[in-house]
Amino acid sequence: MGMTGNQYRRLVARYILSAYAGRGIQLYEEVSLGTSIIGKQRRVDLLLVLPTSGDALALECKYQDSSGTTDEKIPYALEDLKALRIPAVIAYAGAGWSHGVMHLLQSSSLAAFCLPDDTFKPTPRKQGDSIDSGTWQLDHVLAQTFRWWDVVLSGRTPLLV
Repeated sequence: MGMTGNQYRRLVARYILSAYAGRGIQLYEEVSLGTSIIGKQRRVDLLLVLPTSGDALALECKYQDSSGTTDEKIPYALEDLKALRIPAVIAYAGAGWSHGVMHLLQSSSLAAFCLPDDTFKPTPRKQGDSIDSGTWQLDHVLAQTFRWWDVVLSGRTPLLV
């Protein structure tokens, strides 16, 4: 599934709206938000806002299906997200990441794999699935940011002792 960065941003946006618009989330594209770590005006790919709580999440969307320059932008993007004053994460997918950058993304608390399927429904990780599969990593970031605990507790019952 090859696509451009803009197509990937739109895919992630369609997924979020399909799966979570019913919770009242509002999604904005290409939002100016402060200055970057090199003093330029920052623009985040997607800004998710939950008006009822005032909580927000900035999303940068990075897709790379073959070796290229996006790979080199990841360390800067992660550092820039740390400088934001709101929760933020890189949603990523694609098979073209270098081994080092893939490890950086997989081990960062500021990155979440997301590649929705045609149903645009959340896909929990199943036993045996790769850590980079479906949408569960981004779903968990959304759950933690907006306190949607049912997303991570689906099918579980409270412990009684």
